[in-house]
Amino acid sequence: MGTPIVIAKKTSNTQQEIVLHSQFANRHGLIAGATGTGKTVTLKVLAESFSRLGVPVFLADAKGDVSSLAKAGSSSPKFDERLKVLNLEPVTFTASPVVFWDLFGQQGHPIRTTVSEIGPLLLARMLNLNDTQEGVLSAIFRIADDQGLLLIDFKDLKSMITYVAEHTTEFQAEYGNLSPASLGAIQRNLLALADQGGEQFFGEPSLNILDFIQTDSEGRGYINLLAADKLMNTPKLYATFLLWMLSELFEQLPEVGDMDKPKLVFFFDEAHLLFDNASSALQEKIEQVVRLIRSKGVGIYFVTQNPLDLPESVLGQLGNRIQHALRAFTPKDQKAVKTAADTFRANPEFKVDEAITALGVGEALISCLDEQGIPQIVERGWVMPPYSSFSPISLDERKVLISQSIVAGIYEQAVDRESAYELLQQKVAQRQQQEVAEQTAKQQAKEQEIINKQQAKEQDTLAKQQQREQERIAREQQKEVEQAAKKREKMTQDIVGTFAKSAARSLGGSTGQKIVRGLLGSLFGRK
Repeated sequence: MGTPIVIAKKTSNTQQEIVLHSQFANRHGLIAGATGTGKTVTLKVLAESFSRLGVPVFLADAKGDVSSLAKAGSSSPKFDERLKVLNLEPVTFTASPVVFWDLFGQQGHPIRTTVSEIGPLLLARMLNLNDTQEGVLSAIFRIADDQGLLLIDFKDLKSMITYVAEHTTEFQAEYGNLSPASLGAIQRNLLALADQGGEQFFGEPSLNILDFIQTDSEGRGYINLLAADKLMNTPKLYATFLLWMLSELFEQLPEVGDMDKPKLVFFFDEAHLLFDNASSALQEKIEQVVRLIRSKGVGIYFVTQNPLDLPESVLGQLGNRIQHALRAFTPKDQKAVKTAADTFRANPEFKVDEAITALGVGEALISCLDEQGIPQIVERGWVMPPYSSFSPISLDERKVLISQSIVAGIYEQAVDRESAYELLQQKVAQRQQQEVAEQTAKQQAKEQEIINKQQAKEQDTLAKQQQREQERIAREQQKEVEQAAKKREKMTQDIVGTFAKSAARSLGGSTGQKIVRGLLGSLFGRK
């Protein structure tokens, strides 16, 4: 059996309480009202109540004033007067256990996720892409998966887009038309998102969504407070982030059905940002998550100025409603009041549409589900006071709480592991090395060709020189042979002459000389 959570006291009889039954808190809810009518106080009261019940809470702090949940309240004349009106005993002021988060890592623990976890649908929403560009983005994700390239951070996605743009002709046959115009549009929108600080959202360590579902030593649920004052300036990023969180919870949490109390309660401030300019596909996804996440034990409470800010399909899923004052100065405002009044189960004691415009600050029209899960008739009541302070905590107090947080030191240091950017850089380096190697090989081949030609030319020249040298040697040898022959002939003549002269001297006289002359004449052919 659930626990009744006292939200307010009836305006007509402050002895009677208006309660929200915890077992139906996962049936979602709405807190609506014009600016300055008390929505923030109502939000704080509900968050504190869930926390004391042991239910973790997540809420966005759009203006920075919800940080006061982390500081105990204090008495004041105005506060004491409200206690008397409500017939309440003096409140035991206390602070709630708060964990501060910030997508930009400035006012809380940084929240990161990877590009792959976001996926092409949510990313297209974040980048405000049209259907054609969204199709190209989906193809880029598919190519990355097929190539085994992890998309973790911004530079991974940018390098992947560049890689696809450089190899468009290779991918078109398998992945369809990847027009340069669409790729260029995606790149430009990425740069615009980076300028808005979205680049810090992508990276590791990625948020473990289950870190939102924790309790302190006293059994109180932690209130996870997202600093959204800067985030509100980038509504696409804000809306996408919230939807991503819901999607992650839906995927990771088991089916539990109805419980005595929710596992987690979300408060989405400025809820209209989720639906403004949302594509039909994205709006269907939001509606699906809202409709199905109830069975996971998660309650979603939308905080907005006007119920008309939400689609009817979503509005119809909200079982617990708190409506603060609306102003009806224009025909459009009057229509909004009439529509808001029609969403409640009528109370015969007053006219709802008239009451909406007459509510005081801190007063609301409330209709929650009863013990059987049936919407109660709408009641007019004064919202209970919070136990925490009305003034935001200081920057120094925030820093102390961040340093003492249960997740301190887990998400502060970014991790950059090997992913698409690094792998593509390696591919580029390898391609460059290959090109350099090919160029070097061509240059070497060209140089070798020149060397071969030079060597061939030198060998030819050498051969010619050798041939000429051989011819010269042959001529010299021939000349030497001829000279040797001449020398031998001359030597023979000399020998014979000497022999003849010697013989003549030996024979003596004229007879010898005649013999010699005759002999010589016959030898030398002298006649």
